[in-house]
Amino acid sequence: MPTESAGKNDKQASQAQAREVIDVFHEISTLLNADLDRQTLSICISLIENGINPEALACVIRELKKDAEETRREIQNRSQ
Repeated sequence: MPTESAGKNDKQASQAQAREVIDVFHEISTLLNADLDRQTLSICISLIENGINPEALACVIRELKKDAEETRREIQNRSQ
């Protein structure tokens, strides 16, 4: 069954390569203060690979962050 072993090695190599790509994007995200974690970056990459417009995705992410910050402020103001 050498083919199963070869297939397993290919899958492991692909997973390692994917992790490396995510790590590079995470470093770039950190340098740009984008505040995106590895899981979010992975989802974004997957969406872009599946045809989502990157600029539209960036706009949605900015809006979600803005809304989250406003909600945090409202909650803080209520608790004071």
